[in-house]
Amino acid sequence: MSKFLISAFGDEISPNIDEQIRVLKQNGIHYLEFRNMGEMCIIDYTLDEIKQTHQLLEDNGIRISSLASPIGKISITDDFQPHLERFKKAVETAWALKTDYIRMFSFYIPAGESAAAYRDEVLSRWRRFIEEAKGSGLTLLHENERVIYGDTAARCLDLLDTLDCPYVKAVFDPANFVQCGEIVYPDAFNMLKKYIAYIHIKDSLYADHSVMPAGMGDGKIYEVLSELDKAGFEGFLSIEPHLNANEPGGGPAKFAVAADALKDVLSRL
Repeated sequence: MSKFLISAFGDEISPNIDEQIRVLKQNGIHYLEFRNMGEMCIIDYTLDEIKQTHQLLEDNGIRISSLASPIGKISITDDFQPHLERFKKAVETAWALKTDYIRMFSFYIPAGESAAAYRDEVLSRWRRFIEEAKGSGLTLLHENERVIYGDTAARCLDLLDTLDCPYVKAVFDPANFVQCGEIVYPDAFNMLKKYIAYIHIKDSLYADHSVMPAGMGDGKIYEVLSELDKAGFEGFLSIEPHLNANEPGGGPAKFAVAADALKDVLSRL
């Protein structure tokens, strides 16, 4: 029997942290995947500000499921050293937020160029992340974002197999796989299931790549969650609505639609 814990990207409700808390509680959600507050990513605040915000969340019964960092979301041709320093701040932020996870990416590939040509550089940079995170107790979660190295299931598997690190796991995002033309279930899921530690909940259509609430697109979310349930998965299902023209945002009403859609899928399991 699984233990699904529902979390969400609060910044798609509002940039205001008090509004994020209010709507999360209103929807019966007690975990936050923390990305942005106000006009900045949470990792760009001072540690004192981050700790104060964490205390506010805890006082309201909200815990952090993951730090939704932008690490790895730059071009593979960009200077790496400043980005590595930002990763170190992300590690400190995750500690301050008392979370075990940092969501990350594997670098944008220049348009029109082969991802394979940058494989060695991607692996080299991720090995630096791994070295910096050694002994931290954190798990680095790779998300299958569009047009990064690990946008297809095969390249995600290549990355995870080659790194072969016990604290590098996968965020499985069905909508992103749909938008890359991947067959989410059974193909991508079966390929990556041994590495899946965290799920992003948003759906999408092959026809136009529009983002949909869970179960209303081609992402086979019911089938994925059913397989995880049978396997006794314990972990987070993080709602990432993207119901505002495919971009972050949408407000409380659209967030509620996305939350209710996931709850409906879970009720059918």
